Amino acid sequence: MESLYRFIIKPKGERYDNEKKVGDKSLITNTRIETFQSVSKKAIVIALPKAYKTDIKVGDEIIIHHNVFRRFYDMKGREKNSASFFKDDLFFCDIEQIYLYNRNDKWMCNLNYCFVHPVASLDEFSTLKEEPLLGIIKYSNKSLEALGITPGTLITFTPNSEFEFIVGDERLYCMKSNDIALMHDYEEDKVKYNPSWAQSS
Repeated sequence: MESLYRFIIKPKGERYDNEKKVGDKSLITNTRIETFQSVSKKAIVIALPKAYKTDIKVGDEIIIHHNVFRRFYDMKGREKNSASFFKDDLFFCDIEQIYLYNRNDKWMCNLNYCFVHPVASLDEFSTLKEEPLLGIIKYSNKSLEALGITPGTLITFTPNSEFEFIVGDERLYCMKSNDIALMHDYEEDKVKYNPSWAQSS
């Protein structure tokens, strides 16, 4: 089985990640298939595109766009798969829909994507739990590393460029390289913001 331009993948586990562990109990967080936050973004690569080379390999775990596994209701109320559905538990996935891939327990960014830790707000009078548009690089990429932007670099990113992901037990923002507007000297008082609910995912 060979695909010309797209990856063939399957979900890692269930297609929807709508259950949280609270102690020894499970809590259902969502029952609506349209809610993108509950769609699983974890997948395993089954086959590679034949038309071009990629650093991603068969068997790699990947983090993908939520629309790949997302289901929806059509105009007649019938439940449907996304346009990415192939057959059984297999799906097509464009390379631009893959953000991270894992090999030997090490996450690496695909293309020009990067992942950033939010920074906790230290202002005791502020209602905000994190500093707006400020982050610490968690996973960089080759083009950013060439500019000296490596894991641990404090950065400012552009408004509305960040998309929330849970990777492991960490809440991170995904964005593109050109969404990073500034890099700063690291300030020791900056603390990563990771809410407790992310740690129980």
